[in-house]
Amino acid sequence: MPIKQALTLDTPVELIVGLGNPGSKYDRTRHNAGADLVLELAKSHHVELKQESKFFGDTAKVSIDDRDVRLLIPSTFMNRSGQSIAALAGFFQIPPAAILIVHDELDLSPGTARFKKGGGHGGHNGLRDTIQRLGNSKEFARLRIGIGHPGNAKQVADYVLKKPSPSDQQLITNSIDDALRALPLAISGQWEKAMHELHTA
Repeated sequence: MPIKQALTLDTPVELIVGLGNPGSKYDRTRHNAGADLVLELAKSHHVELKQESKFFGDTAKVSIDDRDVRLLIPSTFMNRSGQSIAALAGFFQIPPAAILIVHDELDLSPGTARFKKGGGHGGHNGLRDTIQRLGNSKEFARLRIGIGHPGNAKQVADYVLKKPSPSDQQLITNSIDDALRALPLAISGQWEKAMHELHTA
C-alpha cells in the first residue's frame, strides 16, 4: 500500500487516473469522460498509453512544467478501478493525496468541470472501489466532468453507459478543454488557483 500522507491544499499531483470502461463499445460514453480527458492529455504531450498488465491498465509518463506525472486508464471495468490504481500507486509509492482521479459526474451539467479535494464516493462505483483499495483513504483529489442526470435514479445505469447527444458531447469536450488548461496549476500544487481558473471558466 502507498505511504500515508496528510491531505493538504498544496499537494502536487504525481498520478492522474481517467476512469472508464474498457472496450470499443464504451468509447465516448458518458461514463468514460474521465478516460477521455486522460487520452486528450496524453495526445497533447505526444505520448501513447501502453498496456501494463501488472498495473491492470494503460499507462504513460508525461512532463508538465518540469514535473513527471504518471497517467493511468484502468483496463478493468469501472467497479474494479481501484485494483489498477492501488497497483500502480503502491509500486511507485505514490500517496493517495498525490493522486488525481478524473471521472464523470451526474450532479454537474454537461459543460461544467470541477476540482475537488477528498470526499466520499457519492455513489460512483469507480470511486467506491478506489477508496476501498487505497485502505479506505478518501484523500485523493478529483476532477469531476459533468455529464448531467437523466432525472430518475432508475435510469442512471443505462444513461451513463450511453453516448451523449451531439450537443452534450460538445459541451463535455469544452469542459475537458477547460480542465486541461487549468491542470498544470493543480499538478504543481496550486489548487486554489487551479480551482479559481476552472470554476470561473
